[in-house]
Amino acid sequence: MQNAPTFTVHPPDSSREDQELAKLARALGHPHRVAIIRFLLQSPGCIVGDIVEHLPVAPSTVSQHLRKLKEAGWIHGEIDGPKICYCIETRALQRFKKVFDLLTESCC
Repeated sequence: MQNAPTFTVHPPDSSREDQELAKLARALGHPHRVAIIRFLLQSPGCIVGDIVEHLPVAPSTVSQHLRKLKEAGWIHGEIDGPKICYCIETRALQRFKKVFDLLTESCC
């Protein structure tokens, strides 16, 4: 194997910005979660029932997607009696834009 190519392994960048970008991007890793974010941007302050009516999935599936988005910091929920009202966490949106811009600043 004298002529075998050599590869350079680059360890993943563990900077805080990269970890934050990965966390936020991972949470958007399903089309239904992207649809939920889009819906909440257009209709702030929605309860689960509003989102369920908008998406063609079971309420339990919507709840699972909401949990993932909440864990990543994309949304927050406020208890309103028996309901939970979900809103976009604007700081997460701004932070995502900023760290994504840092990722792509050396490009085009």
